[in-house]
Amino acid sequence: MYDVAIIGSGPAGLTAAIYAKRAGLTTIVISASPVTGGQILNTYEVDNYPGLKGISGLELGHKFGDHAIELGAEFARGRIQSVSKGKNGFKLATKKGDYEAKTVVLAMGSSNKKLGCKGEDELCGMGVSYCATCDGAFFKDKTVAVVGGGDVALEDALYMSKLCKKVYLIHRRDEFRGAAVLQEQVKNNSNIEIIYNSTVSSIDGNGKVESIIVNDKITGEAHTLYVEGVFIAVGTSPNTTGIVGLPECDGAGYIVAQEMGTTSIPGVFAAGDVRTKALRQVITACADGANCITSVQNYLAGL
Repeated sequence: MYDVAIIGSGPAGLTAAIYAKRAGLTTIVISASPVTGGQILNTYEVDNYPGLKGISGLELGHKFGDHAIELGAEFARGRIQSVSKGKNGFKLATKKGDYEAKTVVLAMGSSNKKLGCKGEDELCGMGVSYCATCDGAFFKDKTVAVVGGGDVALEDALYMSKLCKKVYLIHRRDEFRGAAVLQEQVKNNSNIEIIYNSTVSSIDGNGKVESIIVNDKITGEAHTLYVEGVFIAVGTSPNTTGIVGLPECDGAGYIVAQEMGTTSIPGVFAAGDVRTKALRQVITACADGANCITSVQNYLAGL
């Protein structure tokens, strides 16, 4: 019976593990991934984490993991199938076995929805990005494409227009889904060229993004755009699918949790990209992990 079981080994889960061990709690981190770091492992360079400017996502993820290991956190590999309340705590079931803990921190993160086109996976981190605020600075004075039509895509296009020589905004429909005020700003921005009714069928380049092929859904024609970056903003999905016994989730599947990680189930807390929140960044995930352990301590103390 552990004091706390942490599900997920991204920045939120690893920060929770670090804070838990520093608080003297028996701690296990359960993750489906064989390596620590979560989504940042796919980021070529992290340029906005304080004090570690220019570190690779892979190195930062490993640093988080090494820190937790050095403090004595235990790690187990497994995909959580269910969370259930027992007499003295919670049981976490995986195909490889069950774990018991007095409290649980859910930090499974979320996954970016993909276009599914040729070259997307091969050039991820080499010009293909899913986070403009994370990677935008690397494309200063370059030409890029943003793909999507919701708030995030519009915000990304506006953000990149301040940095880049030119921004193509590609949307599969004939109108955007994002907020009217954002649509107006995009349409009035001379640095953004909007391409409606179009999809990206291929992202091409030799070791880095050099061009994309855009297909017009109306005419069926395809043409090449020469860009050095592609920012894909077609949504994210929380990694909550298939897990039985989770706390209340919103309509998109994100766990409803407050700033301190509290959920609809006392003793179960949520941190990082898996919870309802406005900003999903490494630094906010870390803050969530720290907040959750404060809540864990209070719960164990009966406060």
